Amino acid sequence: MVFRGFPVEAIEFYEHLEADNSKAFWLENKHRFVQYVKTPMLELTEALDDFGPFHMFRPNNDLRFAKNKPPYKTAQGAFGESEGGAGHYVQFSARGLLGGAGYYSMAKDQLQRFRDAVVVDATGEEIVGLVADAAHRGFQIGSIGELKTAPRGYDRAHPRIELIRRKGLMLSKNFGAPEWLHSQQVVRRIRECWEGAGRVCAWLDAHVGPSTEPPDDRPF
Repeated sequence: MVFRGFPVEAIEFYEHLEADNSKAFWLENKHRFVQYVKTPMLELTEALDDFGPFHMFRPNNDLRFAKNKPPYKTAQGAFGESEGGAGHYVQFSARGLLGGAGYYSMAKDQLQRFRDAVVVDATGEEIVGLVADAAHRGFQIGSIGELKTAPRGYDRAHPRIELIRRKGLMLSKNFGAPEWLHSQQVVRRIRECWEGAGRVCAWLDAHVGPSTEPPDDRPF
């Protein structure tokens, strides 16, 4: 399969799903999702398989522990984790394309290593500089969340406390829905996004790395 872009019909499908997020609509229009969203996303991840392998997120929401949540997701995401630990994420929705790379959500053992590396001046100042450079180049700096105060055992007056309070560190770019979204340019744009986050990912792989905790204990 060769990726040729996300068709206009993919955006229209998600616009219609947002207007009618019901099981009846989904069953009647699932073929549109498969043809216009799922298949192009699979083709895109195949074109980027050197960052994979990738996991495609399921289109339905888990409603067991959430009230008033719509049954279906209004975006399709795919995620791949490198051997070093950094993750690479791509998402398509009615609002267009988003790419991200890093450690969006760290497990407890990863957080300990991350915070300890940030505290040390040499490694801490290095990551501050890398993050500032990424922001200057148009990346958004995010994570699953952050603490309101310093974590236990860390000085709340530390000069890098903003990083220490984070529960992850991920760089992303929201591309919107330009004309090139419907072309093979998507492959190059996402690749450039992930490569542009490479120095931050390399720091994270060197000082944090994959979690050794059981999957059930990780904050995914």
